[in-house]
Amino acid sequence: MKRVLITTCLLVSVHLTIVAQSQDFRQIEIDKQVWQPFHAAFEARDAKALNALYADEVLRVTPDGVDTQNLFKQQNVESYASSRNSGIKTSLDFWFESRQTTDDTSYETGIFKITSDNKGNRSTFYGQFHIVIKKINGTWKITQDWDSPNINGRAITAEDFKRKAPIQF
Repeated sequence: MKRVLITTCLLVSVHLTIVAQSQDFRQIEIDKQVWQPFHAAFEARDAKALNALYADEVLRVTPDGVDTQNLFKQQNVESYASSRNSGIKTSLDFWFESRQTTDDTSYETGIFKITSDNKGNRSTFYGQFHIVIKKINGTWKITQDWDSPNINGRAITAEDFKRKAPIQF
């Protein structure tokens, strides 16, 4: 009986270790294919590079409504084109609250901070995100993108953001 119990515990331990390692591998892959280029494109205000990280069909949800027609991609192009040469500097910082990943789908949530500096006039915006990323033809792509400036009806603040250190790329 002891051998059966010890063997079962050993097998469960090995299984959990393998699952944890594959989870880490997938998240590292997502970081390289999605989050690092997202961060770089966002800060460079490169709409083409940013839009390329999204799937062909995306559910985009903001406080302004639901976009199932990829209108946000055209808005990215227009917004970035008008501000790219304006001298506005933008930085994006974020951290993950949760990352649940399978072989082909990842659901990731967290808090972000966007800081804009327009010739010394600095503004900061905080929000939370819920992102679904799917592996499509071997590449991770964002298929659902939801963000909001509120948590349970309360505005997200610098104090909320300070709960964790931002991701470093």
